[in-house]
Amino acid sequence: MPDEQLDEDAPIFAIAAAAELASMHAQTLRQYDRIGLVVPGRTRGGSRRYSLRHIRQLREVARMSAEGISLPAIARILELENEVSALRRQVRGLEQQLRAEVQQRPGARVFAAGATGAVVTLRQGARVRRATEVVLYRRPEPDAAAEAD
Repeated sequence: MPDEQLDEDAPIFAIAAAAELASMHAQTLRQYDRIGLVVPGRTRGGSRRYSLRHIRQLREVARMSAEGISLPAIARILELENEVSALRRQVRGLEQQLRAEVQQRPGARVFAAGATGAVVTLRQGARVRRATEVVLYRRPEPDAAAEAD
């Protein structure tokens, strides 16, 4: 079998298997589903199906519960972790867009003011007459622009 990434969101485990993998009773998983703590996928027939991500969440819930954290607090922690994950995915996407945009445009452009005052873009390496004012424009780096704010 080639190196394939396992989809950790694929709902593949029935409740009995998920309970065993999470070292919990199946009734506990049903209760967590009812209160919205760890909500599995459902088959067309309505059976619960848990993914690897759900199993990891169940183990985390068990750990936090054993440390004395209340179920409403655990629910909030999981909600915030999901929000952080979504924001990280969004940031990665925006960073990719930014990199693509920067690659499509040249990093530095040279402009000159003509005799009439019109702005003229010069080819890189072109010589300018002495009577012409030269201004170098360099797009700020993304990190530098963020620090300036």
